[in-house]
Amino acid sequence: MIARLRGLLDSASETACIVDVGGVGYQLFCSARTLRALPRVGEAVKLFVETHVREDHIHLYGFASESERAWFNLLQTVQGVGAKVALGILGSLATAELTRALAAGDKAMLTRCDGVGPKLAVRLITELKDKLGGLELGAASIGLPEAGAVAEAPGAVADALSALVNLGYKRADAFAAVTVAARSMGDKADVSALIRLGLKELAK
Repeated sequence: MIARLRGLLDSASETACIVDVGGVGYQLFCSARTLRALPRVGEAVKLFVETHVREDHIHLYGFASESERAWFNLLQTVQGVGAKVALGILGSLATAELTRALAAGDKAMLTRCDGVGPKLAVRLITELKDKLGGLELGAASIGLPEAGAVAEAPGAVADALSALVNLGYKRADAFAAVTVAARSMGDKADVSALIRLGLKELAK
């Protein structure tokens, strides 16, 4: 099983690239985001790899990071998401953006991804929202609440989130801002203070 490849970039297309490792060319299907991050042809490249073995083919999927590979596998646990759709999602949203969208229940952001309609967006949110903590993405670093951080004021958080969304901010951005504010305030969190601090976060 191939888990990682290091070699020279031989070529790249809209959906895949070929990495030359000791004279052997390996074709890897990649997200648009990973393809954009590739070096120039002939330069050194390292990609994390997921190997899919089927009766009729063996496909290699390449990723710029371990977290992108982890997301690729997690997304495919949802009914209706295969490798192509998973790559489409990862090509449209960075892993941190995807985490925020799922945590905030932002269907609009998810439906901007290739292959994701309203029904699939709901399914992604429903099935993956509780699994986010298992990924090595660092929830705190992207504005997600640590366990119990907003336990004392869940109603205030929800009300502040609703207020910011009504002001025109994207739900995922508002969610990240409010939860950062809630973490900093702890049990002193109230709606007006959360909105005020949330607006400061959004203005950064």
